[in-house]
Amino acid sequence: MSTTLTEDSAGGAQTVRRALSILRLVACGQERGVRLIDLVRMSGLNRPTVHRLLKTLIQEGAVEQDTDTRRYLIGPEISLLGLARTRRFPLLTVADPYLRELADEVGDTVFLSIRHGHDSICIGRHTGHHPIQVLSIEVGVRRPLGLGVSGVALLACLSPEESTSLVQQNATRLEVQGEHAHDVLGSVEQARALGGLAHKPAGLMPGTSAVAVPITGTDGQALGAVTVTAMAERLAEQRFPMVVERMRQAAAAIAARHARVSDRHLEGQRSRSV
Repeated sequence: MSTTLTEDSAGGAQTVRRALSILRLVACGQERGVRLIDLVRMSGLNRPTVHRLLKTLIQEGAVEQDTDTRRYLIGPEISLLGLARTRRFPLLTVADPYLRELADEVGDTVFLSIRHGHDSICIGRHTGHHPIQVLSIEVGVRRPLGLGVSGVALLACLSPEESTSLVQQNATRLEVQGEHAHDVLGSVEQARALGGLAHKPAGLMPGTSAVAVPITGTDGQALGAVTVTAMAERLAEQRFPMVVERMRQAAAAIAARHARVSDRHLEGQRSRSV
């Protein structure tokens, strides 16, 4: 009897879901890669299952393993597949000129992140004119919501019940990254009280700082988050209010532009359907 799984079988669907879950976790490792032990811990699957999935993904070019570190990284096949939808992020197209202007004005690095399921993903980055730029993450970085100020700002726009549920579901992944769910929820609560503003005086890199504000749609939901990273002294008390005010202005302009573009798109769809 053939052991091939059909797309309608429960086993086949479960395998696909597990493989995609592993791919998302591997993507979090960027160029550093992810250890097998961490993939087992974060996925909740047993070691043989994870190893078997990785072996198949490697054969298909979706994952590769560093021969020196033995860590797993996203393979070339995934990058090539992504080229088929280069215009998949309309928010980036809308936001790009505002992000570039913001980076020019504040002089530091500006990021655009969005929520995707349980993760925040950086989809845009612009550097400023200051001699020292804090390039804390790369475009394409996927992190569990709550890790970093962008994720906190995105969570702060959700209801307390939904944000708590998401953080609890991410608890193991956050712990692997050195964060605790309780601390993340405290940061989310504080950001919610500040209208979504998330500030981390001590950033991911020593001597740096980061601040994020949400881009909210007309329904109050977060479209994304704008983040500025800089040397800590550049986000100190004297300069901090100016940077935040300029970030909020940029976020509001992006939201307004996004609404106009969305309205025109809907009008176009209605006219074509008549």
